[in-house]
Formats: sequence, structure tokens, C-alpha cells
Amino acid sequence: MSAHTSRQPTGDSDLSSGPGQAAPSADGTPEATEGATKVIDGSDRSAHRFWSSRRIPAALAALLSAAAVGFLLYDVVAVRAGRNAMRWRRRLAEELATRPLDDVWMIVGAAVAMALGLWLFLLAVTPGLRRLLPMRPPTGIPGTEDVRAGLDRRAAALVLRDRAMQVPGVQSAQVDVGRRKVKARARAHFRDLEEVRADLDAELGEAVTSLGLTRQPTLAVRVRRPKKG
Repeated sequence: MSAHTSRQPTGDSDLSSGPGQAAPSADGTPEATEGATKVIDGSDRSAHRFWSSRRIPAALAALLSAAAVGFLLYDVVAVRAGRNAMRWRRRLAEELATRPLDDVWMIVGAAVAMALGLWLFLLAVTPGLRRLLPMRPPTGIPGTEDVRAGLDRRAAALVLRDRAMQVPGVQSAQVDVGRRKVKARARAHFRDLEEVRADLDAELGEAVTSLGLTRQPTLAVRVRRPKKG
């Protein structure tokens, strides 16, 4: 998730550079500066992510399975009652008995069945709800041992963006919040870029810590000059 905001642009020059390096401009100031700071992780990593109920995939799998089993059961009961088997079941049994294993349709059918099974397996063993970041449980408060809280990644991005805009010299800021990394990109229309980046690094580092996340993400800050407009 990301958040972006900007102030009124100025007539400053367009400056850019590659990651981890700075190129001098005409007046000798660095063109862009990129830095990364890892926030100290003093949190408890025992809390896990929130699990998604996955109602739609579960309902689809249940409905398709019930329809297939019910249709097959009806045909078996009809055969037991003295009627002929349905044409589709006779054709399926004939094809499975006569087609070789290296036949194209046999391979395609096996691949589709394997893909569906793998998809259902991944849904069963993965938590989902990637937009929620688990937060540290409260400590020192009686009756809150089983309390679990989560922070939406978009809300976290908005909070960090607002903190970035409070740094003097920042004209616009964009923050992307992931589960393991926070990327902040800002444009500074005055002040030295190194000073702005250092202030942003400190401000956002404190802001990320104050979010109270179970797993503190790594913070990467990049600052450059605004484009000419």
C-alpha cells in the first residue's frame, strides 16, 4: 500500500541519480541521495499474521464438489436400479481405459487437476490478509493477554506520509508500506539533500517504531530534487 502527497511545486531543477550514489549538479550539490536504515526490532516475533476466512474459494470448492459427487451418486444409484449408465460416464470410462498415459489430453487433464489441487493447498496453508500488519499485544494491562490488533497497510502509509511532510524542505512524499520494508520517496525543493534525508530517516524511523508493529520493517529513504515544471 502507498500514500502520496505534494506541496505546490517550485521552479527547481530536475535532479536524479542511481541507487546508492549521488551525482553533483551545476552548483556542486548532490543530485539525489538514497539511504536505508533498519529500525531496531525489539518486538516479540511470536505473533502471527491474521488468517483469512476465504469464504468465496471455500464456497466454490464446496459447491463444485457437492455437484460432482451428487451427479455421480445419482448415476450410480440409477445403474443399481437397473437403468443404463449415463452416456458421459460410459464415454469417460472408455476414454480412460483406451487412451495412453502420454496422450495430450491426459497430460492436460492431469496438469489442470494438479494446478487446482496446488491452489487449494496454498489457500489452506497460507494466512492471507496481506493488507493487515500484526501489532504488538498490550503489556501490563490485565485481561488483554488474548487481544490481537492489526494495522492496515494503507493507514500506516498515510501516517508515515504525514510525518514525512512535516520535515522542512520536503515538497512531496510517497510512502509504500510492505510487510518487511517501508520505502519512502521524497522531493526536497530547498535545504541540502543530505540534511533532508537525515531528518526524514530520523522522523520516519521514530514513526515506524511508534506504529507498534510486531515485526519492525526495514526503512529505506530516498530524496531527490523536484522536476522542472
